[in-house]
Amino acid sequence: MAFFGEEEMIEEKEKKFLTVAPFQCAWRKDLKFREAGRGCVAFDAFAHNDVTVVFRENVGSQHYHYKRDNSPHYTVILGSHRNRRLKIEVDGKTVVDEEGVALCCSSMFQSYWISIYDGLISVGKGRYPFQNLVFQWLDSNPNCSVRYIGLSSWDKHVGYRNVNVLPLPKNHMLLWKQVDSGEYEGTDDGEEELEGGQMSYERRGLENFLESWELSDVLFVVGKEERLVPAHKVILQASGNFPLSSSNEDVIQLQDATYPILHALLQYIYTGHTQISESQLGSLWALSLQFEVMPLGKLCEEIVERFKLNKKLFDSGKNVELSYPSSQPHSCMAFPSQLPINVQRLKQLQSTGDYSDINIYIEGHGLVAQPHKVILSLWSVPFSKMFTNGMSESSSSEVFLRDVSPEAFKVMLEFMYSGELSLEDSTEFGTLLLQALLLADQFGVTLLYQECCKTLLECLSEDSVGPILQAVSSIPSCKLIEETCERKFAMHFDYCTTTSLDFILLDETNFSNIIQHQDLTVTSEERVLNAIFMWCMRDKELCGWEVVAELLALSTPELLFGDRLQSLNNLLPFVRFPLMPYDLLKKLGQSNLRRHVPIFDDLVREGISYAEFGSLRPGNDQNPRFQHRRSSYKEHQYICDGDSNGVLYFAGTSYGEHQWINPVLAKRITITASSPPSRYTDPKTLVSRTYQGTSFAGPCMEDGHIRAWWMVDIGQDHQLMCNHYTLRQDGSRAFIRFWNLQGSPDGKTWTDLRVHENDQTMCKADQFASWPITGPHALLPFRFFRVLRQMPQIPTICASASWNSMRSSRKCKFKKNLKDCKWEHTLILASKRLNMGAFFSISVILTLYHASSIKLSTLQLHRHYVTGSLM
Repeated sequence: MAFFGEEEMIEEKEKKFLTVAPFQCAWRKDLKFREAGRGCVAFDAFAHNDVTVVFRENVGSQHYHYKRDNSPHYTVILGSHRNRRLKIEVDGKTVVDEEGVALCCSSMFQSYWISIYDGLISVGKGRYPFQNLVFQWLDSNPNCSVRYIGLSSWDKHVGYRNVNVLPLPKNHMLLWKQVDSGEYEGTDDGEEELEGGQMSYERRGLENFLESWELSDVLFVVGKEERLVPAHKVILQASGNFPLSSSNEDVIQLQDATYPILHALLQYIYTGHTQISESQLGSLWALSLQFEVMPLGKLCEEIVERFKLNKKLFDSGKNVELSYPSSQPHSCMAFPSQLPINVQRLKQLQSTGDYSDINIYIEGHGLVAQPHKVILSLWSVPFSKMFTNGMSESSSSEVFLRDVSPEAFKVMLEFMYSGELSLEDSTEFGTLLLQALLLADQFGVTLLYQECCKTLLECLSEDSVGPILQAVSSIPSCKLIEETCERKFAMHFDYCTTTSLDFILLDETNFSNIIQHQDLTVTSEERVLNAIFMWCMRDKELCGWEVVAELLALSTPELLFGDRLQSLNNLLPFVRFPLMPYDLLKKLGQSNLRRHVPIFDDLVREGISYAEFGSLRPGNDQNPRFQHRRSSYKEHQYICDGDSNGVLYFAGTSYGEHQWINPVLAKRITITASSPPSRYTDPKTLVSRTYQGTSFAGPCMEDGHIRAWWMVDIGQDHQLMCNHYTLRQDGSRAFIRFWNLQGSPDGKTWTDLRVHENDQTMCKADQFASWPITGPHALLPFRFFRVLRQMPQIPTICASASWNSMRSSRKCKFKKNLKDCKWEHTLILASKRLNMGAFFSISVILTLYHASSIKLSTLQLHRHYVTGSLM
């Protein structure tokens, strides 16, 4: 027990502090994202240079170094080039080399955080993750599989401590600083200034209106010299209780006050902080109480009480700093939440229209709002220029808008007065949110735009992605949303192109991007083909290529596809015809499509040639047209003989949901044999993880041939492209020599995946052996698989098969009636074995692999899993 406690202390110490030697990397089991491709690591580091953090799909070794890594990975290097630069590398290639950003500290530990969200890499400094962002970079070809985190170094030791892996917060979209409405492309004279104003809302804070004559509607007359100080009624009344009227010529006389006192009061209201000499603190306190600016009055009172307790402080002669306690201490100043303004009172002024100096009319809806120019100008550069640049609205109290949703405009106004996005959860929620986003982009309300982006992307679903993509595709500042929608659509392609036909309204660029997207998840290339035809016809009903072929018998391509005929020629090459089943290619080749659409004819010919003769042209292996779409599958990569990476083991975990149980008992797969069930013909033993000596599958007559086989059905919802499999010999000395591994889509028509003729690999009991599946058949998806032994002269096959590290035991024996050459089953163990030429024993761990295996083939499962893959 004492020894165990000591181990715990060592482990806990390593968690708190870790030193990585030069050119090494530390991989801790707890340094792992909960969700692949998404997470954040926060840590303290002490180094002269090269604080290096690696993100990989799998754990590396202690002597791992990113420069020698051939597998996909991200590397973030803080303080590269002798602590002068920030570098980000993707798969060993430098994509970011930024000077003077996120450097190291060799005198003390410095806190950092790095987050990844589907290729968006964010780097920040400080103890608070997701705050104080210093750099961001978006990978246009994101690796969404990285999960494990390595802490590495270069040529000097690096100390790490307090390393924690955190999930991304619900509002992770706030990190997307490039999501703003700053991309105006107009050609007016004020373009440059407008863009700069929108790109940096912080510079358009309320402090810009402090004592500004622009948009002011009240004057203070201060002291005997009667100095005039402008202000804004709505700001004053939301901060305290000033003697104001509804007229536009209010004047507040302050003959007994001095300008420094009033300036300090207004500065506190407009900026949240001020400073004043100790001798004037009492006068400021009195003025704040006079106008009921209670936060400032309370603060002055507290400081005066402290001075009474310590008179030395009061006689120090220094200025006193007064600051409003911010509700968000680590973020930039935001209106109105971080100012001494009563939000409820401000919203009441909005709803009642008190002290309003502008009327907003929307065409077709009349008067919709009576807001305040200073509030609109505070948030919106276009409104600010409208009211101050000599336009008609500068001298008028009326603004007329057209093509604006009144409901969305009210949402924008509520945000301007409260700093919060407020939408009721109703059937119109999505439409209103999208309208608010477009309106925020139109008027340059940057923070509202970002909040709408965050909410929109968090609420993005298969049902809404089409309409949203249509709406944002023409807006340059919505590029990030557009790309996210395209990825979402691609990952749920089947659902988005069948449950709704809104996708036919997408423009060609978006639809083409979806068809080519690396994350396109689709059950078959035939689905892609059908979607292209529906889009090109603008078809209002769900149909397939067969219907198009029938229509072409009565029409012409020009009439059927109209102005999208050229688009059809552009899109068809993105269909991966070589990966279609051979029978389907034959049907396509016999259809009217081939006669009426020349490029279709060429593509079908290519597919048939590939299916018949394989990859004859050099470079086809690297051509995406000959590769299955990666994101449609769950990877099961062969590592070594006897591993647990095979498909049937995965099925035993309910596709990654829980610990392994026998998949036959869980009814995830079905196993049958060529001979009837018996004591030694038990399907569940075939996939058992406990090794058993022998298991027999007896012969049967099929198509005039005597055969014996074990067959596995992985389920109607699944298909498998097998590129590797493993066998394991049982305890007998009858070694398998002649057999075939076959695949079938329906359990009736079989395709040889690998044929073994006098294979001498198996030569001892309990031996593993593995074989790759090569050629075009390795790219074909099948539901059924079997190990087949054809026996024109051999009376029985004895097979103990454990598929995917699962052992088996089956046994049945047969004897031959020499008179009529018929086979009879006998379930009685023979008293002696047949000779080796007539009796075989096969014990196999048949582990089926594919670098991308188990594909979804039903819409229900496709929708159920968010990523489109069985995870």
